[in-house]
Amino acid sequence: MDCTQRQPKTSRSEEMLRYARNQEVMHMNVQLLGMEGDPDLQFLLQGGDLLKVRSPSWKKTRYYRLQEDCKTMWHESKKTFRTKQTFSLDDISAVRVGRQSEGLRKYTEEQVDGRCFSIIFKGRRKNLDLIASSEEEAKQWVNSLQKMVSNMNNLSSQQKTEHWIFSCLVKADKNKDDKLSHSEVKNFLRLINIEVDDNYAEMLFKDCDKSKSGYLSGKEIEHFYSLLTHREEIDVIFGEYAKTTDFMSPENLVEFLMKEQREKTTLADAHKIIEKFEPDQKAKEKKLLSKDGFLMYLHNPEALVLNSEHKDVYQDMSQPLNHYFISSSHNTYLMEDQLKGPSSTEAYVRALLKGCRCVELDCWDGSDDEPVIYHGYTLTSKILFKDVITAIKEYAFKTSDYPVILSLENHCCVEQQAVMARHMSSILGSALVTSPLGDGMPTNFPSPEELKGKILIKGKRLNKLEASFAAEEAAADDPDVTEEEESNDEDEQKEEEKSKKKKKLKLAKELSDMVIYCKSVHFHSFEDARENQSFYEMSSFKEGKAVNLAEESANAYIHHNVDKLSRIYPGGTRTDSSNYNPVPLWNAGCQIVALNFQTSCTDMDVNQGRFLINGKSGYILKPAYMRDRASEFDPITLTRGDWLKHKTLHVMVISAQQLPKVNQKKSSIVDPLVKVEVYGVPADVAVKETGHLENNGFNPQWNENFQFDVYVPELAMVRFVVEDYDSTSDNEFVAQYTLPFNSLKMGYRHVPLLNKNGDLLPSAGLFMHIMVTDAE
Repeated sequence: MDCTQRQPKTSRSEEMLRYARNQEVMHMNVQLLGMEGDPDLQFLLQGGDLLKVRSPSWKKTRYYRLQEDCKTMWHESKKTFRTKQTFSLDDISAVRVGRQSEGLRKYTEEQVDGRCFSIIFKGRRKNLDLIASSEEEAKQWVNSLQKMVSNMNNLSSQQKTEHWIFSCLVKADKNKDDKLSHSEVKNFLRLINIEVDDNYAEMLFKDCDKSKSGYLSGKEIEHFYSLLTHREEIDVIFGEYAKTTDFMSPENLVEFLMKEQREKTTLADAHKIIEKFEPDQKAKEKKLLSKDGFLMYLHNPEALVLNSEHKDVYQDMSQPLNHYFISSSHNTYLMEDQLKGPSSTEAYVRALLKGCRCVELDCWDGSDDEPVIYHGYTLTSKILFKDVITAIKEYAFKTSDYPVILSLENHCCVEQQAVMARHMSSILGSALVTSPLGDGMPTNFPSPEELKGKILIKGKRLNKLEASFAAEEAAADDPDVTEEEESNDEDEQKEEEKSKKKKKLKLAKELSDMVIYCKSVHFHSFEDARENQSFYEMSSFKEGKAVNLAEESANAYIHHNVDKLSRIYPGGTRTDSSNYNPVPLWNAGCQIVALNFQTSCTDMDVNQGRFLINGKSGYILKPAYMRDRASEFDPITLTRGDWLKHKTLHVMVISAQQLPKVNQKKSSIVDPLVKVEVYGVPADVAVKETGHLENNGFNPQWNENFQFDVYVPELAMVRFVVEDYDSTSDNEFVAQYTLPFNSLKMGYRHVPLLNKNGDLLPSAGLFMHIMVTDAE
């Protein structure tokens, strides 16, 4: 080989310059995070070797460390075509110590439990299962990662924006000389999702290039940043109340809060806001609020569009269980589709952490006398029943203290049903409800408050609950239950449609006796249910039948749900795990409207918006007119009554900030538009949208006004959606936020945005003016 053909090595001075620059970048990010000298941060920046686990035979050492941006984890791969692999701390949902993931339980031995940990990602990305060299090192990794994720999540909106923009500036500086050339400025603008024409870019560049050097550096980059992040709409609002000075006095602030934000407030409240949000110490000492302080206040969680008083549990939780809408999941074990997708305990964990309070378990006979869960007669994978119960025990009450219902779809033989009962009894212990609360035979459901920390079983029962209080229990000795008792359960309904013959299903007494408040029975008619069913006997309805009942007999359905529980589930044709609109079923008072939680879609957004409030408890109290046996409410006809509270919703879509790219190609910039959607009774359903703005996802401004009539506010939901306009095909989803109509705050409000998986987008948001008035 001709040695002269070799590439010259990087000089020592160049290496030192690069090292110094990386140290400077790191120092600035550490300052932004407020973690100077933090040992956990230093540990991650140094990094170390970890064993990555994918299968019994695939366990390979990888070197992991945090990059200088203090946001991206890097690890070395031995694959020649991928020398670097990264993931963002923003993508981490949780870090779990020990062999908690299915992969680690399956592919590792129990003795390494203390050295194991898993990184759980948002969305559908697979877990990262790792083994450290010692238990101490594993704890260090877990604690350090958890601290970093927590710190990132706790950054203010302004800090998140600064961190993101600074990272983009570093990426744009291609030659790493701490200067931005004209082409690097254009590259940076594309990174932050904005495309400008050459003339505007040239003008912006010349305005900032005070030194006339042909590049931006130091203070010039700071000036460039301030021009980019300038909010003209905030100037206008601030200027109207700051009067003749550059500051708001406490009196000015009170006027703004009362007049624009429609908040009851005092001078003392204004002083507290200035003390908390004013960044300039001199202004703070003078009890004045600057424009920066004003913007920081508008970005704080208490001032966002969601009424902060509704974030915690604020509703009456002492009503009977069936007086609440209950967050519910269908085929909870599935991670993807209904035919060949994987089953996983992780799916239960994710649903429970989202506040789901009713999960489904399809139980089948497994090998070695261990029942399994999967979608019967399909290629979906199988998981052990006992592993699912263990996961439920661990995560049932992490997000909400209120009761969890286990909806059993039972296909097991009597022997394995007994095993199921033993597993639930031994694993769930005192949390499992195995007898009615209180003394004697109950006549109504207990409340969510009374059932805090408890787990209920929904399934078939050999006899009436009353029989367990009778002197003779002869019926309990018969282990047969005719299928007719609940042919509404989805798999059994398929069988019934094939042949109308009744067949016997054997039930284990141990399992039957665990069904207390949610006994599954077949639905014949509302009249039959009223005359023959006990309060604890409930039916499951396929979506098609339920929607028909909700449209044709809404008032009768509402009366039925005043006394009973109803569960709705997706039709069998939804093999792709798609969802249906839950709103018409809520309008008919149905409590357990089960959706495929693993599927991101509008229907799931609306479901999560419904349960966003009341402490994300998974329980929302139904309006009084849906808890009244004499109610005349009908969501279709809307006859006059207490439910009619005609309001007018005024929405001004002002602007958006830092919208994410839909297509990650550098040259792809979104053309955003905003839709405002109202869900509720049919008379309230409406959609209005802004025009689209070309090539600006960074700071688009619309200033468009919309007006909506809302007749039944207690059932209405509002969804704000950002889409990327496409003239030749359907628009692409960018982000959304959904909340109950009655939880809207009025005035100038920032609206946080969620991605398609329901995760918060750190820097993105909408800015609106919202007003609700009584309709004339």
